[in-house]
Amino acid sequence: MRRIGVFGGTFDPPHVGHLILASEAADQLGLGRVLWVLTPDPPHKRGQPITPLAIRLELVEAAIRSNPLFELSRVEIERPGPHYAVDTLRILHDLYPGDTLIYLIGGDSLRDLPTWHQPLKFLETCDGLGVMRRPGDAVDLSRLEAVLPGLERKVMFVDAPLLEISSSQIRQRVAEGRTYRYYLLPQVYELVEHYRLYRATGF
Repeated sequence: MRRIGVFGGTFDPPHVGHLILASEAADQLGLGRVLWVLTPDPPHKRGQPITPLAIRLELVEAAIRSNPLFELSRVEIERPGPHYAVDTLRILHDLYPGDTLIYLIGGDSLRDLPTWHQPLKFLETCDGLGVMRRPGDAVDLSRLEAVLPGLERKVMFVDAPLLEISSSQIRQRVAEGRTYRYYLLPQVYELVEHYRLYRATGF
């Protein structure tokens, strides 16, 4: 039986912060694999511009190719939306019977968990929550436990370096013509340049 991390996101683009967080989660939680679950059309980002799925697939594949622990999952790509975490976990349990699924989220997502789609069902479906905290984030676990009973015993905190990097910040830097090269792996940077992403004339 393996411990598998489930790391979902839009990854537009996948940056070094994503890679460090996924790697730290794997190391600290003893994960034998980290599934990068690319979300085609995230419900909370409806109406926002988003890079075409085929290109984001190429970006994620380029980002994770050199790490044998990382694997791209098409679990959300191969079914119609909307894509909710609870449904994704149900399908992954069918695909990986007997394995332990640890859903990886940030401290801000943990705080917002009561607002998720069917949060109690989600908590019941996941075997553990790997929470990648950043210094200074305030999470009141006892308050969350009162709303979502059973949460505290499933939470496992991951200590990760403070990286003030986000995909939205990178997109903004590109649009403004500012430097962004070292926020990305070289192969991802080259693809962003090749497709002229995040510019006014790009996707």
